[in-house]
Amino acid sequence: MRLSSFLALFRPALPLILGLSLGCSLSLLMVSWTQGDTDDSCRDELGNGRLFMGRRDAQRDSRDGAGDEDFQPRIVPYHKDPNKPHKKVLRTRYIHTELGIRERLLVGVLTSRATLNTLAVAVNRTVAHHFHRTFFFTGLRSPKVPHGMSVVAHGDDRPVWLMYETVRHLHQHYGSDYDWFLLAQDDTYMQADRLSELVGHLSAGQDLYMGRAEEFIGGEEKARYCHGGYGYLLSRSLLGRLQPHLDTCRNDILSVRPDEWLGRCIIDYLGLSCVEVHQEMTYRYFELGKNADPEREDSAPFKNAFTVHPVSEPNLMYRLHKRFSQIELEWTYLQIQQLQTQINNLSDLTPEGKAGVTWPIGINPPFKPRTRFEVINWEYFTEEHIYSCVDSSPKCEMRGADRADVNAILEIAVERLNERYQPQLRFRKRRLLNGYRRFDPTRGMEYMLDLALEAYTQKGHSQVIAKRVNLLRPLSAVEIIPMPYVTEATRVQVILPVTAQDQDYVGNFLDMYVMNTLDTHDNVLLTFLFIYDPFDAQRVSQTDVFASIKAMIGEVEKRYGDVKIPWISVKTEVPSQVKLMDIISKKHPVDTLFFLASVWTEVNADFLNRCRMNAISNWQVFFPIHFQEYSPAVVYRDQQPSAASSSFASESLRDGHFDRHVFDEACFYNADYMTARTKMAADILDNEELLESMDVYDIFVRYSGLHVFRAVEPALIQKYVRRTCNPRFSEDIYHRCVLSNLEGLGSRSHLAMALFEQEQANST
Repeated sequence: MRLSSFLALFRPALPLILGLSLGCSLSLLMVSWTQGDTDDSCRDELGNGRLFMGRRDAQRDSRDGAGDEDFQPRIVPYHKDPNKPHKKVLRTRYIHTELGIRERLLVGVLTSRATLNTLAVAVNRTVAHHFHRTFFFTGLRSPKVPHGMSVVAHGDDRPVWLMYETVRHLHQHYGSDYDWFLLAQDDTYMQADRLSELVGHLSAGQDLYMGRAEEFIGGEEKARYCHGGYGYLLSRSLLGRLQPHLDTCRNDILSVRPDEWLGRCIIDYLGLSCVEVHQEMTYRYFELGKNADPEREDSAPFKNAFTVHPVSEPNLMYRLHKRFSQIELEWTYLQIQQLQTQINNLSDLTPEGKAGVTWPIGINPPFKPRTRFEVINWEYFTEEHIYSCVDSSPKCEMRGADRADVNAILEIAVERLNERYQPQLRFRKRRLLNGYRRFDPTRGMEYMLDLALEAYTQKGHSQVIAKRVNLLRPLSAVEIIPMPYVTEATRVQVILPVTAQDQDYVGNFLDMYVMNTLDTHDNVLLTFLFIYDPFDAQRVSQTDVFASIKAMIGEVEKRYGDVKIPWISVKTEVPSQVKLMDIISKKHPVDTLFFLASVWTEVNADFLNRCRMNAISNWQVFFPIHFQEYSPAVVYRDQQPSAASSSFASESLRDGHFDRHVFDEACFYNADYMTARTKMAADILDNEELLESMDVYDIFVRYSGLHVFRAVEPALIQKYVRRTCNPRFSEDIYHRCVLSNLEGLGSRSHLAMALFEQEQANST
């Protein structure tokens, strides 16, 4: 097994790993490795009580005699009839639907009106989120349904009727979407990961009725039913075969217990009995005694159980979940320790030998740079300041996430030192002398700390010593984050603010818009926002400074008869981005997708599609970083740019840079903006100048709570232009504008060559 893969097997995030600059053995995750066999009783007990025994040959026929026809590939040929008109192929929304891939397990919890807000809530909070889908079935719905639970009410509280309706509902709505169905009561604690692993080892194409086998009342026959208190598994094929007989079972079989009724129905019409072992897989359960304490349960059947029953109260459910989480964590630590031992022992067989084992064992080794430009720099910090700031300042106050990170590693460093040296020594932190950290993409965040520690002996003597420790916060398992579904068919509303100083660039913007959206019939609308200063607004009836732009808009509307390009006129001395968006927001529906553009933006289909995909309502806003061409006067000087250089956009981006100081372009939904502005209203009452000191980016960062997606956008290219920086804006906005103009002149090599040529010209 690869070193990078075994850590991804476990859900818990790995804590910090500590190493000392001493000659003693290193440790990982609070456990130390030893070479060779050990007599650790705890290890033997957990090792002997592992979840699954070894499986026999996978090709062996199953005892039920079911075939493997479900596993044979089926090729569906495609024949196009030339006599029939071509029809557009309709693709499914998700690829697993088209490929016929089903989810493994759906869980149904049988509850009641009396326990829906108590035991059912406890089940939902402890394990429901570990399953792909969990439903709670009840006869009558409570007046107040708990938040975040999928509750299905059948309208009848009779236990057998509830079971009948639940099985029918599962087959009717989810029979083709899942391979396995787990039914349990709300007084059952379930170990979600173990149950998911169990169904992952079972063949999905066989009829299976699996759980705790119980004798029927009387016990005269060999057939068994599955006890509902410990849960039971039903395969998809069994559910499909059982469906036609459910009505007959409901009318003919008399029983008080719903699990016994279902077992009798399966036995009478399908000839299947409940089994506890199938394909070498055992359904493990544990019966919890009265007044039992989960913290004191230490037997192998309890530790290895998939389900525990009965759980009499919600508090007991939470205590069980805590206990099983501790067991899983101990098991994870033990597995990591065993893997460390194996890695260390096998290192003798490698060409590097023991020297090839890097600390910590099992974590990727540090990145080795091949050139000077690949060296990862270390950041220096103290408890109060950090010496590598975002704004390029040499020193800034440590706060927020950085302070929380440093405080956490200091606490853990002292804690691990005490764990290692107690009872001989006990340490207490005096202060941090020096701190270094760097992020290695191959392994995680590394730290080097020089600590001033006060060491206490068992006799009470103390002495201040300095100690250097190394720590690593390793990268945990990579997970896929579920995202809301988005489509590339959403209409984009482009908003273009224009001032009198910017109107010379509107013609190029309009030409690119017509060519890339109107000619291609893209689902895009454009609205102009003309910004008048007070002087021009007074003379608008005599001389309109935007008359030429309005004439160009009229020509476009005349050329495309079904196209209307509206405009809005605004009078203001300070064209604050937030004030302008307040006006636009009120004139559009809440579900409008805005693209806030600038006159230098060149709109194209590639960017508009990424705008649609990256802006997600009530989830994410998108602020692209456009590519800015350098000044031709600096790059080419007295030479004319070649044809290849002028058409570089179609090949690669060169003679320019991504301008990270400009936040003019943005994609977001109107509803998200209105929500953020509502939260901002209280701060405006105390400071009316706040609107002029902030832009839309600041609004979303401070008040929205959404994910702000800031990324380079290679399809958004702007020609070089020297922007006019308005000193009436906030100092931060004005400073960013000045930096954008300075860095947009050219690269260091371009500027150096220009200075060199100028000095040569002056010397001659």
